[in-house]
Amino acid sequence: MPTRAIERLAEAIGYPERASAGAASFTFQVDGCEILASEAGGALRLVCRLTDDAAQFPRLAEYAAGRMLREDATLACDQSGAFLWQETSAAGDAQALQRLFETFCDSCDWWLARVLSNNDVGGVEQSPDEMRILP
Repeated sequence: MPTRAIERLAEAIGYPERASAGAASFTFQVDGCEILASEAGGALRLVCRLTDDAAQFPRLAEYAAGRMLREDATLACDQSGAFLWQETSAAGDAQALQRLFETFCDSCDWWLARVLSNNDVGGVEQSPDEMRILP
């Protein structure tokens, strides 16, 4: 059986735990954040839950247009709250998978800082060069 993208991703980033052989999903713990990796239909998807409060989504969405210019990750929302996701081909080599994971983690850090700033728990101040779309 060929090695799944999740196993190759874990190896590429030097993750200390191994995903089960043939696993279709695996949760990576990175800097206090959970990143769910899943593989289906030839695609590898990374998902990071940003908040369990769906009411924060409209405020976060103000940043989405500006972030689309800088990253491939997508802000989304379901009944449980806001999350970030990104998908790529599961056929990528180790270097591509490592780069994907690193850039996705950077995106997660940026978005999580915005969630924290809304909660007044030591988040970041808004920079004047951050593009926001307001009604």
